[in-house]
Amino acid sequence: MTYLIYILAKDSSLSLIHRLQLLKKYDIENELGRGEFGVTYKCFEKETGIAYACKTISKEKLRTETDIEDVRREVEIMMHLPKHPNIVSFKEAFEDKEAVYLVMELCEGGELFDRIVAKGHYTERAAAMVTKTILEIVKVCHDHGVIHRDLKPENFLFADAGEKSQLKSIDFGLSIFFESGQRFGEIVGSPYYMAPEVLRRNYGSQIDVWSTGVILFILLCGVPPFWAETEEGIARAIIGGKIDFTRDPWPRVSEQAKDLVKCMLDQNPYTRLTVEEALEHPWIQNARDVPNVNLGENVRTRIKQFSLMNKFKKKVLRVVADNLPPEQVDEIKQMFYVMDTDETGDLSFEELKNGFHNIGHTLPDPDVQMLMDAADIDGNGTLSIEEFVAMSIHLIKIGSDEHLFQAFRFFDKDLNGYIEFDELKDAMVNDNLGPNNEQIIKDIMSDVDLDKDGRISYEEFKTMMKSGMDWKMASRQYSRAMLNAFSTRLLKDKSMQLQLN
Repeated sequence: MTYLIYILAKDSSLSLIHRLQLLKKYDIENELGRGEFGVTYKCFEKETGIAYACKTISKEKLRTETDIEDVRREVEIMMHLPKHPNIVSFKEAFEDKEAVYLVMELCEGGELFDRIVAKGHYTERAAAMVTKTILEIVKVCHDHGVIHRDLKPENFLFADAGEKSQLKSIDFGLSIFFESGQRFGEIVGSPYYMAPEVLRRNYGSQIDVWSTGVILFILLCGVPPFWAETEEGIARAIIGGKIDFTRDPWPRVSEQAKDLVKCMLDQNPYTRLTVEEALEHPWIQNARDVPNVNLGENVRTRIKQFSLMNKFKKKVLRVVADNLPPEQVDEIKQMFYVMDTDETGDLSFEELKNGFHNIGHTLPDPDVQMLMDAADIDGNGTLSIEEFVAMSIHLIKIGSDEHLFQAFRFFDKDLNGYIEFDELKDAMVNDNLGPNNEQIIKDIMSDVDLDKDGRISYEEFKTMMKSGMDWKMASRQYSRAMLNAFSTRLLKDKSMQLQLN
């Protein structure tokens, strides 16, 4: 049985066609972007000349049943949701031995934050209009029994470059069907935008309102409400729930806007605004009449830095992922055989723990268990050699200075030990940085260049990559395991418990 048949088994109405028919029907052209499981290309339907996006999902990278389920559900949800001007439309699917191909509406107007940055005058009214659109998308999802679960700025694109272009929700890879009152315990999503009840593993549709509230907070001031240098620090900040309205530009923001932020970022999901209530809030109801006063250049600058640093880090992660030498796999297999002391062909918890200790990496039991949980694809409590190899490759990618240095050299074309302006500009030429790209590159350089000598050293590059969560969260499988691990620790901390009214 092919992957796509498995993925779409619940909906036999979708025809399954070989890749040859994809190529017969579409011309595949330039790359638009890359994700954990594949690449999205621009394509043209030969018969009509209409441009679409073709999302290719590599079967090789769908290593777990969870990964496969996510893709199957993404297709089901996109087919299930109604045609809507603010939701990207799904056209059809193809498959071959290597990949699944999803053809969908093309959005070429850039990411939400890119559009904001490109405008010279950014106001509270603009933030209100965007928030209203996102809430309307959430309402459509909820009315059709879908929780989005991964609302974040990167998942919203404009259809085209026009001034009145529609904002579109583009990614339903972590979305799930739900019924009224249904609760979920699986930790998914992006940490900055994650509701506290997700970390407590007991949540429903209210999490989409929280995530929209986080986006609104960023739209109004340029930074996330809950931030720290580590993943656990971010989780604790989210559960602490303290919102700072004292710093610039909050004194210039209307009281109605601040009230909506507070009501959407209510720690208690049962008293938090529903999506319907948020849409009825006076600030949203009167979005076109919200003050058109400039929020200030600092807000645009912060949004730009937040967005661009994410782009740069993602580019580095792609370089690392694409440059892991195959000979390392043989070394990893040899390590497995050494650790497998009882020669059963599987590693137990104790064998994995002792094996790490013997190669100089003594880990506490919770961290060993976290790795077991992340890598144990079939859930039998032990690691096969394939599971061990997959785990080790991920740890090498996120933990090895050698691979970070290889990525640094990708940007450092003249190998002089520094990434300079022209090198960074050339490396990011395909990242749709917009008309003001030289200033954007200067801004990235300025942010990373800690000693302000006009170039990026390897140490500065490494500091950038090791700050925040991007590096460790590079794999959906491992991010889930990490979030589960510190969720467990948080749940044991009584000071982190929510006192429900």
